Amino acid sequence: MERITISLETELAAILDQLADKNGYASRSEAIRDLIRGWHSQETLRQNESEHCIAHLGYVYNHHDRTMAERIANLQHDHHDLTVSSMHLHLDHDNCLEVAFLRGKTKEVRQFAHRIVAQTGVRHGSVQIVPVTLEKGAKGHDHGDGVHHVHLQPAS
Repeated sequence: MERITISLETELAAILDQLADKNGYASRSEAIRDLIRGWHSQETLRQNESEHCIAHLGYVYNHHDRTMAERIANLQHDHHDLTVSSMHLHLDHDNCLEVAFLRGKTKEVRQFAHRIVAQTGVRHGSVQIVPVTLEKGAKGHDHGDGVHHVHLQPAS
């Protein structure tokens, strides 16, 4: 690790301490490392430098609209290569929250997520995209069991 020194105004240092404590960071250094990683990830995505990503997509909709569930299921099936898994939660008698875990090319994941959120009947929707790099060689490997896979690593 490289040690650096930074100077902050007293008020800003107090804010850092409050946020670090509130979010359970063990130290200022850990909080700042996490901020830099998040900043870098978002900048990488903004500049479209990350070809691959993982993501989680959350959206709330009224489950009484039967066409809504069917439209979303059809979109997920049409993009089965992007949807790794999904989870469904009943919020009340009318509303459901669905969370989908996505993996693939960043452009395709982003377009798919926006198509879901833009569906008529989705009340709230958001996607969190994390840029990743494929393991070196990108052809993957197996562990002697014949199951071929590629490791994804969060972009540094």
